[in-house]
Amino acid sequence: MNPNYELDPDEVAYNFGFLDEFAKREVRRAILKAIAIPGYQTPYASREMPMGRGFGTGGLQLTLALVGPDDRLKVIDQGSDDSVNAVNLRRFIELTCPGVDTTEATREATLIQSRHRIPEHPLGEDQVLVLQVPYPDPLVLVEPSERKRKAMHGEGDYSRLLTRLYEDIVQFEEITIAHRYPTRIAAHYVIDPSPIPRYDVPRLHHSPALILLGAGRERKIYAVPPYTDAVPLAFDDVPFRVEAFLDPDGVRRPCARCGATDTYLDEFLDAAGAKVYQCSDSHCCNERCLSGQQEGAR
Repeated sequence: MNPNYELDPDEVAYNFGFLDEFAKREVRRAILKAIAIPGYQTPYASREMPMGRGFGTGGLQLTLALVGPDDRLKVIDQGSDDSVNAVNLRRFIELTCPGVDTTEATREATLIQSRHRIPEHPLGEDQVLVLQVPYPDPLVLVEPSERKRKAMHGEGDYSRLLTRLYEDIVQFEEITIAHRYPTRIAAHYVIDPSPIPRYDVPRLHHSPALILLGAGRERKIYAVPPYTDAVPLAFDDVPFRVEAFLDPDGVRRPCARCGATDTYLDEFLDAAGAKVYQCSDSHCCNERCLSGQQEGAR
């Protein structure tokens, strides 16, 4: 999609939200089933979208099926409101959903579509988080057959997945999965929580907000309903842990912009080639910077 293309309102000849009403109903029915059976991968007829599969078509279809004129929408990619993926998806929704407000403020949004991150600000009961998912089934690491994977999910048989984690410990003395960490929902189904980092996995547990996950290429929708158990797979003697962002002295690194020491940090190189750490959530970082400037001005 060309971000510079200006759409003439008179050219709009499709439904509000691009999808036809039959497609929206089908997606909504799949969402209801996914909520009723937490963690279950509900199949649905993923539609062709004006972008390549793998660029968020699953999450986009969920958003278009749910969004209404009274919603305020936030779209982020890896925590950023201004990345190419976030800007293009937001612009597409604005063009096809006239009247829907967009925002960068997490607290103001009623519907949040995200790729690879959960916002730093705690979500509320009146919010819905939609996560884009490339591969919905964590068992694909150990079983190529979808028919066998379905049987394993139904029986709650995740022994081979646990063996995969154990092999990591034997070889590296820790579990090396950095994102897409397998997580058990409501004491049964284990899900792939999209490529969110391990840092975000605990936020799935008893989240007040409804969390929906959509995989357009794989044609699957699944959900973590509000206040539902979401426990990452781990062992008693090797507990689950998140990224610590410690320096060689064991001190937690701060964000180079806002100084935060309680957020997920991205690592990059500055002009001099030195490593710099900065908040992944751009809105949270900007908000703290503004708050710091206002306090300094007093």
